[in-house]
Amino acid sequence: MKLKCKVVDVLTSIPEALLDPDDCAIIGVRENDRVRIGGPKGEVSVLLVSSNLIGEGNMVIPESVAKRVGVKNGEEAEVNYSPSPESVRAIRKKMDGQKLEPKEIEAVVNDIYAGSLSNIEVSAWLTALYINEMDLDEIAAFAQAMVNTGDRVPFEKGPIFDFHSVGGVPGNKITPIVVSICAAAGLMLPKTSSRAISSACGTSDFVETFCNIEVTTDKLKEIGETVGGAFVWGGSMNLAPVDDIVIKIEHPLGINPRPQMLASILSKKLAINANYLLVDIPTGAGTKVPTIEVARAYARDFTDLGEKLGIHVECAITYADQPVGSAIGPNLEARECIRVLEGSEHPASVVEKACECAGILLEMAGFHDGVRKAREILSSGQAHKKFMEIVVAQGGRADLKSSDLKPGKYSADILAPKSGYVNSISNKDLVAVAKACGSANDKGAGLLLFKKKGQRVEAGDVLFTLYADNEAKLLRAKDMAERYSPITIEGMLIKRISTPEPR
Repeated sequence: MKLKCKVVDVLTSIPEALLDPDDCAIIGVRENDRVRIGGPKGEVSVLLVSSNLIGEGNMVIPESVAKRVGVKNGEEAEVNYSPSPESVRAIRKKMDGQKLEPKEIEAVVNDIYAGSLSNIEVSAWLTALYINEMDLDEIAAFAQAMVNTGDRVPFEKGPIFDFHSVGGVPGNKITPIVVSICAAAGLMLPKTSSRAISSACGTSDFVETFCNIEVTTDKLKEIGETVGGAFVWGGSMNLAPVDDIVIKIEHPLGINPRPQMLASILSKKLAINANYLLVDIPTGAGTKVPTIEVARAYARDFTDLGEKLGIHVECAITYADQPVGSAIGPNLEARECIRVLEGSEHPASVVEKACECAGILLEMAGFHDGVRKAREILSSGQAHKKFMEIVVAQGGRADLKSSDLKPGKYSADILAPKSGYVNSISNKDLVAVAKACGSANDKGAGLLLFKKKGQRVEAGDVLFTLYADNEAKLLRAKDMAERYSPITIEGMLIKRISTPEPR
């Protein structure tokens, strides 16, 4: 059946088409069925139905679908029923807890990439992975299938080193420091990072405050091979693109299945042909990895998967009961990160974590006593010099200083309600407050933390300061901070117990 196309400028996570119910009856389809637009080699779209928005003989499609089909606004296109892809059977098989063959996993991944699976079907896939898991052979096949849907960076030099944090701890701003130390030592570390998904600020969110993060694979190759390091946004390139599609669907579900996370991380490393990988596993209450036992299990998975995929993987289980450093939010984290590179020894947690992680990578490259070497490179200014080379290579200013990064113009102090000692800090609540300030979209938004666990505070002391680019957001964040009380203060005396008075 031929229908007249109305092309609309709208973004959709999967290819969709809107038809009149009378036309649907003629074609023999209903809502959420699939239709093929443009003949046997056309585009498969998921069907939406409306009796009010369009009339008979018409079809509404997004620009992205129209371009792939090769049809313009007002032109006609052939529309026919398209059966469910075979990969739906593989999804049902995993829902039943069965092991999948590599070809079945590849079919699911390819159909997600092609838009042949609806959001409901992809959600079913993610839920099946969340409940029934995958073994290491399946995850390795999953990672390989994901990388095969996109591009690879064809580095001619090597070996390639890489670093990744599984996240979960706010203020983890060490990536540019680690990259700069390692590149200054002669390692090649072309780091691709992500934006915030559930966190208050991803690495790419704060790096873009001082240099360009959107590059092509050819540009990443050029920067990596000439400067030795990079810190770019992986989403700007076509590296394992299925991962970005899945993230949009899993985010509202509030789940991050272990197989998906492992395959996602390793597929990006395969895409840049990494030979050596260090995985940072932040561990602590309120993080993705709450206990040391869970962290050890993740470490075993990463190292075993690395062996299957031809990557030498080591893991660093790191402390994450409270934020790394003091700053949370794009400009604030960028400023703190650059201050460390400029020579500041504080916050000590940022310096220590960055040097410990860089030290492991240096030892993987053959250096003796890597942590000492990392500290030497950082304190000598070599890391800062290399950092500036990378910044300029990514289009940043040659005279960049930490003081160039300014917090939002609206601020509010959150005060200690009583005297005592900081007993605990809720990472989750601090992230919520920082996001309420506007982070990570508003670059000046976030917070500065002035008190850490174990420190003495007096009633009225400033615990942390909120910053925002918008006054209304600041007021909402201040109200949230006062309601959530992310920092718990207790005295040294927990409870007094005594025997009953004699009668």
